[in-house]
Amino acid sequence: MNIQEKYISRCLQLAKKGLGFTRPNPMVGCVIVYKDRIIGEGFTSPYGGSHAEVNAIAQVKNKEQLKEATLYVSLEPCNHTGKTPPCTNLIKKYALKKVVVGCVDPFDEVDGKGIASLRAAGIDVEVGVLEKECIAMNKRFFTFHREKRPFIVLKWAQTIDGYFDKDRSQPQQGPNWISNEYAQQMVHKLRAAEQAVLVGTTTAINDNPSLTVRSWHGQHPVKVLIDRSLRVPKQSKLFATEGEVIVFTEKEKEARKGVRYVQLDFSQPIAAQICSHLYDLMIQSVLIEGGAKTLQSFLDAELWDEAYVFTGAVHFGAGLKAPAIHGQLITTTRVGDNELDYIQPVK
Repeated sequence: MNIQEKYISRCLQLAKKGLGFTRPNPMVGCVIVYKDRIIGEGFTSPYGGSHAEVNAIAQVKNKEQLKEATLYVSLEPCNHTGKTPPCTNLIKKYALKKVVVGCVDPFDEVDGKGIASLRAAGIDVEVGVLEKECIAMNKRFFTFHREKRPFIVLKWAQTIDGYFDKDRSQPQQGPNWISNEYAQQMVHKLRAAEQAVLVGTTTAINDNPSLTVRSWHGQHPVKVLIDRSLRVPKQSKLFATEGEVIVFTEKEKEARKGVRYVQLDFSQPIAAQICSHLYDLMIQSVLIEGGAKTLQSFLDAELWDEAYVFTGAVHFGAGLKAPAIHGQLITTTRVGDNELDYIQPVK
C-alpha cells in the first residue's frame, strides 16, 4: 500500500462511522496531511450537518498550513448548494495545494463538476485512488443514482432441511423461530444499515413484526408493507411502533398519520414497480425480510444486490420451502449454532 492508498484507506475508516446516519448523503471520510502528518480529519455528519471536508478543515488549528497541505477524500467534493454550501468553495478559500479523490460522485449535481472546479482554481487534483473500495463504501448511493432504484438486500432464515416456515394451515400467530438470538441481533444490525425494511402480507399477519431496531444502535428504518387487499390489521405492531409506513396495495386509499398508500398493478410483476416507486420516494436502500413469495419475486426479477441467508440448527420436516437463490457465495460465517451465507448476484 503506497502513501496515497494509506490515507484514502483512513478516509474509508472514517466514512464508515456515518453508516445509517448520513442518508440521503453518501458516507465520506476526509484526511488532511501536512509534511507527512495528519493535521485534520473528519467524516460526514448526519444529514443536514457538515460534510467530511468541512469537519476535517475545522480540526486544523493552524489554517496557514493548509496552503501546503494535501486533502484526501473518499468521494469527490460537492460543487453545489444543498443543505450546506459547496465543499469546493472552502477548499479553494484555503488554497489547498493538492486534493486526492477516491472516486467521482455519481450524483448529477456533482459528477465531475467538483473536480473540474478545483482544477480550474489551480489546485492539483488526483482521482481514482482505491476507487473500487470507495465505490463499495457507498454502494447504496451509487446504485440509487446509477440504476435509478434502491440498493436491495434480501434476508431470510431457513432450516437445515430447507424450510422457510412451518405449515400454517392451522391458525397460529407469531414467528416459528429458526435463527438463534445472536442471528436475530444481526438482523437488527442489518435493519440499522438500510433506509427501509419490507415484508409481505402473510409475514405481517403471521409474525406480527415490529420491523424496528431494538437490539442495535441506529435509526429505525421506514417500514414497507405489500398488502394487496389491505388485510393487515391496523393494530399490528408495524403500525403501532414509531416510524413511517409505506403500504403497497391495489386499492385507492387516502394517507393517514404516518402511513402512505401507493397503488400497484398486481396483474403485473410487482418487484420492478416497487423499485420504481421507492426510487421516486427517495428510498436509497431496502432490506427485504419476507415472506418467501416476496423474496422470490425479487430473485426472479433479478432485482437484488446482496443476500444474507441464515441456516438455523432446526428441522421442520415439512412446511413452506425457502426461496431458491442462484448467486455467488462470498462468505460463510458461524453465528453460534447458526450459519450465515453472504451471497451476491453472479455478474
